[in-house]
Amino acid sequence: MSDAGPVLLLVGGGLDDGSENVPLGEHLADRFAVVNYRRRGRGDSGETAPYAVQREVEDLAAVIDATGGRAHVFGSSSGGALALEAAASGLPIDRVAVHEVPYLVGEEMLAAWRGYVSDLASALDREDPDEALRLFMRLAGSSDQDIEGAEAAPVWSTLRALAPTLRHDAACLGDGPPPADRLAAVDQPVLLTTGATIDPHSEGLPIDFFGAAADVAAAHLPRARRRTIEVAGHVADPALLGPILAEFYAS
Repeated sequence: MSDAGPVLLLVGGGLDDGSENVPLGEHLADRFAVVNYRRRGRGDSGETAPYAVQREVEDLAAVIDATGGRAHVFGSSSGGALALEAAASGLPIDRVAVHEVPYLVGEEMLAAWRGYVSDLASALDREDPDEALRLFMRLAGSSDQDIEGAEAAPVWSTLRALAPTLRHDAACLGDGPPPADRLAAVDQPVLLTTGATIDPHSEGLPIDFFGAAADVAAAHLPRARRRTIEVAGHVADPALLGPILAEFYAS
């Protein structure tokens, strides 16, 4: 945590041990007191069964309390769903920004989501992290070639250790669609950003997947702002996203 400016809490998404948002945090550290934490069950963060989304909201509340009592929040991917749920739960959050929350829109994607949640639970219950990772990558639009390449890469062993937390991210996304009632309870300003194009490793997704999800979510949020940015990949370039976030949090 730096000493500059208001507190900004970064919430990671699926298969992230806290490292994904490090470059973004470094980019914003000259204007904000950035706190990048590891969600429960990731890296050296502990895990207490049974899991519940409310426990993660309590984790966020504890981090905010420990860093001054109020904070801005940024959530990436499924971490954005958690950030919005925390705001809806009444945590002392000033402004929320989320990037490419993978809410599901349309019956085809909702059917795929229901199948994924069921199959993921089965894979993790039988302690098969490799299959859990394959299921996640297929849902995310990865090709068989991409999955085979990932399995052969050194990073696969790290991902295997994080595979049980895929169930956490699924819980944060709930039934799949943007949760209208919960989003309507968020009275803070919310910025929803998406990239202009789909990540090249997710070419199996509909071309407007993240944009359509953000548009539906924004319609339920009382104080939403939408922004489409030129990014390459699901993890936004900090040099592009950073200035947009800085302007939003300062406005």
